[in-house]
Amino acid sequence: MIEAAGIRKRYDEFSLEIAFAVSDGEILTLLGASGSGKTTTLRILAGFEAPEAGRITVDGRDVTHLTPQRRRLGYVFQDYTLFPHLSVGENVAYGLRVQRVPRPERVRRVTELLRLVGLAEFATRPVQTLSGGEQQRVALARALAVQPRALLLDEPFSAVDTERREELRRYLVKVKRRLGTPMVFVTHSRSEALALSDRLVVLRDGRVEDQGDPKTLYERPGSEYSARFLGKANIFSTEELAAFPAGTVAGAVRNRPADGALLLIRPEQLVLSDGRGLAAQVVHGSYYGAYHDYELETAFGSFYLQTRERLALESRVTLRLPAEHLVVIGSHE
Repeated sequence: MIEAAGIRKRYDEFSLEIAFAVSDGEILTLLGASGSGKTTTLRILAGFEAPEAGRITVDGRDVTHLTPQRRRLGYVFQDYTLFPHLSVGENVAYGLRVQRVPRPERVRRVTELLRLVGLAEFATRPVQTLSGGEQQRVALARALAVQPRALLLDEPFSAVDTERREELRRYLVKVKRRLGTPMVFVTHSRSEALALSDRLVVLRDGRVEDQGDPKTLYERPGSEYSARFLGKANIFSTEELAAFPAGTVAGAVRNRPADGALLLIRPEQLVLSDGRGLAAQVVHGSYYGAYHDYELETAFGSFYLQTRERLALESRVTLRLPAEHLVVIGSHE
């Protein structure tokens, strides 16, 4: 387990205050916009920067004031940082050579890790001949070779295309299942965070805005900021809900929300109605293969709809909101 307790760090116009823990076999993702403190947090965990307050522990051992080399944490950078003059196998073995691990054990670990990341036949290849995705897998194997107590990943897939990202995510989950190494993963991609994480920490301006498992945070976010950051969101107040035309809400709303509360319904949970409901006009549409994404204008502002149906631009439709999908923002806490 790796734990960050009461970590504080201040710069000229930015301050970081954060706390979380990562259990063995868990991928925790730090998700946030640029400048929210994701990479700063990771660098503090790694020992590249020192906090002004707080404590970092690894398996109960205080490592706050130890050098990066003494923390036993692996770090995977977004730009690979491989040694261009070394082969794939030599790159993976580098840390083991520094630790003076005997050659037979080095060979065994390198072989095992290259097999794990799908590069068993690439050991003697120059790293410059590999694709971006393959190089990132080498970087992952190199970080794991020294058997770190936790793995820190700083937007490691940002330099590769969408197809390679999917492949790299699969390898990362495979590593987690096989080795049980806890991981702290930094990204600004909400789709990547939702697909990969066991737990999410949403950062905003150096603070924890929301945290929990991906499903809970997406369906029952703890704040309006979190709701919007994790995906397109239809958000309205209880007063607006009361003013919606008769028949807009399909079914009875359970546990009437308090006055002034904000409610959420995701675009994929809206339904089109051929009867009563909320009148809307299609103002924008995008096609994604399995579904269409639409922006609709209503008397209560913009709404977002995700559906398999094809709607003509500027056409008029009627929306219904299934009551079972109406969620009070902040209700997961």
